[in-house]
Amino acid sequence: MAKGSKQVIEICANVKKDEKVIIIAEPKTMSIAESIAIAVSNVGAEPTISLITPRIADSTEPPEPVAAAMKESDVFISTVFTSITHTHAVKNAVNEGSRGIMLTQFDNEMLINSGVHADFEKAAPTCEWVASKLENAERIHLTTTHGTDLIMSAKGRTSNAMTGIVEKGKFAPVPTIEANVSPLEGTANGKIVANASIPYLGIGILKENVIVDVEDGNITSISGGHEARILSKDLEDKNDDNVYNIAEIGVGLNPECKFNGFMLEDEGVFGSVHIGIGSSITLGGDVKAACHYDLIMTGVTLEVDGEVIIKNGDVLF
Repeated sequence: MAKGSKQVIEICANVKKDEKVIIIAEPKTMSIAESIAIAVSNVGAEPTISLITPRIADSTEPPEPVAAAMKESDVFISTVFTSITHTHAVKNAVNEGSRGIMLTQFDNEMLINSGVHADFEKAAPTCEWVASKLENAERIHLTTTHGTDLIMSAKGRTSNAMTGIVEKGKFAPVPTIEANVSPLEGTANGKIVANASIPYLGIGILKENVIVDVEDGNITSISGGHEARILSKDLEDKNDDNVYNIAEIGVGLNPECKFNGFMLEDEGVFGSVHIGIGSSITLGGDVKAACHYDLIMTGVTLEVDGEVIIKNGDVLF
């Protein structure tokens, strides 16, 4: 685990001597937090582990004292299993100049054998190129060989090049390397066919396609088999209309990631695309919802303002 922790701290977070680093953990992720803390100490920085009760659902805010500590830190590392990524706590911390790394849904094996060992610096130019295409795009058209056909607009929106390497005032999920943008609310229309993974709610790698109809930026129906019913019931139980918002289109760009059912590994698979639903506030959108889930697909062709940037899963950089 030490090699993976060293990569996270020295390459992804670029932690420097005497910096203050807060590590947020749950009881089940303490071994990961401790390994990260050792890597922090090894560069001469000061780690603090904050152990929190697992959140009741993804995108639930961490406790207020932890959120305050995140704002005052130089670096925050989230090693929780239930995501706190799409929260005001993260948004406020980066707005104060902290930089963050999200190690959501990690187990020990993720520090040993996963996309965390990628050459992040080498992969960065491709990520930045895709992000530049998505930024301020008037028309984004996503299709897949499995039946996805979705059109949306990101006019006026800033994209995110999540290279896995963070600068001041930024955060990044690791090991995913992805370029994403939050489409304008109300602009997405068409059909999503998730064929690869929905790494939430115990679903993981899909056995059956999950088919989602979208109208004016919101999900109108979900169909398929058992996994589709799990997703549909969970969203219904949230009792929050914002969970149906089309929040993100993201392109996976980590050559070392492989589908394994864990969120940040699956999202990073090179040439895959995920559509995020629910919260968008940390991605450049305006919606805060009770959750943020990603629907991941392969066999992708992506056309942005008339230019094909991915064709049948090949990134044309």
